[in-house]
Amino acid sequence: MRPGCTLLALVASLMLLLLLRPLWRPPDTPARSRLLVEKSREITPGTSVTLRTLRSPVTSVPHTRNSTYLQHETTPQVTEKCKTLQHDLKSLSNKTKRYSEDDYIQIITNIKNCPWRRHAEEYENFRAKLASCCDAVQTFVVSQNNTPMGTNMSYEVESKRQIPIRENIFQMFPVSQPFVNYPYNQCAVVGNGGILNKSLCGAEIDKADFVFRCNLPPVTGNASKDVGNKTNLVTVNPSIITLRYKSLKGKNTKFLEDISNYGETFLLLPAFSYRFNTGISFKVYQTLHDSKVKQKVLFFHPTYLRRLALFWRTRGVTAYRLSTGLMIASVAVELCKNVTLYGFWPFSKSIEKAPISHHYYDNKLPKRGFHQMPKEFNQMLQLHMRGILKLQLGKCDVA
Repeated sequence: MRPGCTLLALVASLMLLLLLRPLWRPPDTPARSRLLVEKSREITPGTSVTLRTLRSPVTSVPHTRNSTYLQHETTPQVTEKCKTLQHDLKSLSNKTKRYSEDDYIQIITNIKNCPWRRHAEEYENFRAKLASCCDAVQTFVVSQNNTPMGTNMSYEVESKRQIPIRENIFQMFPVSQPFVNYPYNQCAVVGNGGILNKSLCGAEIDKADFVFRCNLPPVTGNASKDVGNKTNLVTVNPSIITLRYKSLKGKNTKFLEDISNYGETFLLLPAFSYRFNTGISFKVYQTLHDSKVKQKVLFFHPTYLRRLALFWRTRGVTAYRLSTGLMIASVAVELCKNVTLYGFWPFSKSIEKAPISHHYYDNKLPKRGFHQMPKEFNQMLQLHMRGILKLQLGKCDVA
């Protein structure tokens, strides 16, 4: 055979081999190839190349769609989903003057599945805005430094009315702001919402460096396991003194026994919000002073409260007056590096749709139109999602 013919025959043989090669695969190869493709599709988006390489075609892939897993997931998809919730919150707040509990609770259910992290830059920016407006560090409570003797102090709400600060009143004020360990590292602001019942948050609250409470709530007995008992500052609505303690006329044994449950704490009263608050607030001061107890009385500064109301009004909270809870939460952001809110829940049912009392100790509702609890709560949720403070939305983890 000629050399040229031999070469042509060799080339033809090689081409035939290439054409026939697919027919020599084992019969199960196509099925196995489909299995590899199907398994690769099951791998969670974002799985590392190394992990995909290590998984064999028969390795089972964990499911990733349950809420428990989402609480720990930090994929870009989850991050984007949580950012969308912020927009949903703002839209819900602006949509109507009325609100739907079910709409809010659905969004809050989704928020619980977003991992919370403190965002230092967001916190610093928001704190700077609060300080520029209101300056809680210097003006949160009335002191001799920020209110000299002889001042004609305007009331917070009745701003056209004034009270002259004479020596007998001046001596009731601390020389300067009494928060000597400012800034506090970890603070707990404890509201009185019924969501605290069976929350088991007491131990976590008591670990905080500074604990704020509102309106002389119960902290002893069975309640302590849910709300704790440590108290560094507790607000006092003058109406409580009038109704519960009969304006401190006559014997004050019951009042002194009750406040002893709070330990060495500050009692904070709005003496200069309305004129009718002044006398009863001074009576509380005089009772504690005469009894030589370890609790001390402070008074909200009316200028601080007016500025704070304006700050929140520009953010959509336009009620007649801010709630004590929002006032104290605002103070805490300025005085503390890390803030957690407990017991803030303005709804009549839980995330699980179980009925919830308004307070953890009773179901007495506030006056209609006086506060804007859902709008305030919406603002707190937005601060939570921005990493400025943490809002405890359910039971606490117990070691």
